[in-house]
Amino acid sequence: MGPLSTDRLHASLEADTAAIAAIVAQQALSLPIPTCPEWTLKQLATHVGREHRWAALITRTRSQVAIPFRDVPDGKLPDDPAEQAPWVRAGARSLVEAVDDAGDELVWSFMGPVPGSFWSRRMTNETLVHRADADIAAGREPVLDAAQAADAIDEWLVDMSGPNPGSPDPRAAAWPAGASMQVTATDPGLDGVVEWLIRNTEDGVVVERARGSADAVLSGPADKLLLVFMRRLPVSDPELSLDGDASIMTGWLDSTPF
Repeated sequence: MGPLSTDRLHASLEADTAAIAAIVAQQALSLPIPTCPEWTLKQLATHVGREHRWAALITRTRSQVAIPFRDVPDGKLPDDPAEQAPWVRAGARSLVEAVDDAGDELVWSFMGPVPGSFWSRRMTNETLVHRADADIAAGREPVLDAAQAADAIDEWLVDMSGPNPGSPDPRAAAWPAGASMQVTATDPGLDGVVEWLIRNTEDGVVVERARGSADAVLSGPADKLLLVFMRRLPVSDPELSLDGDASIMTGWLDSTPF
């Protein structure tokens, strides 16, 4: 499966943000978020709306330095219930407009200078997970777009799960030398087989978009796989299959907090 286009990412971003906004309009803001035990729905909605505005501000201003998260203008959920769902949706719209305007111009990120479209992917996949959080809190089973979930898995495994530059890699410490894990998304609607091979090599943890022999093999629908990697779902979910050395998966989860 190739990378998703910016237009495709923006469609997912706005759709998943609208789903969160709809739950904000329907539920009490004091609703606990079981998958984020320290949060209520109000805190989840505020986090999502503020991070969209934060990424939009970085992109719109072509900032080359970090902007403090709490310094973002209009970063609080309004007190008026009638304004809350529109406020949530407006954050995503502001990011879409900022990225469309920035094109390939470079902006700040925690990974170094990146095109503005970096924030489309990062915020879309972040929002996808928080949409699942809101669904679970509202008593609904999350049903996430398979292609978007696969992209979120890819971003997490390849780009986001490693340590900060210059820091030790806890993933390598959690696995025996030479250990490996195969991850396969089995959704029939995906464009070809989507899979990743993770290996603990002498040069560190390597993630390849490939298939190979492995000590552990995790497979299932992309949305379920994503929620396992994000610790929203147990590996024992009946739609998933984990074969081989289960401690490999346990070690990965223990060393890659979201």
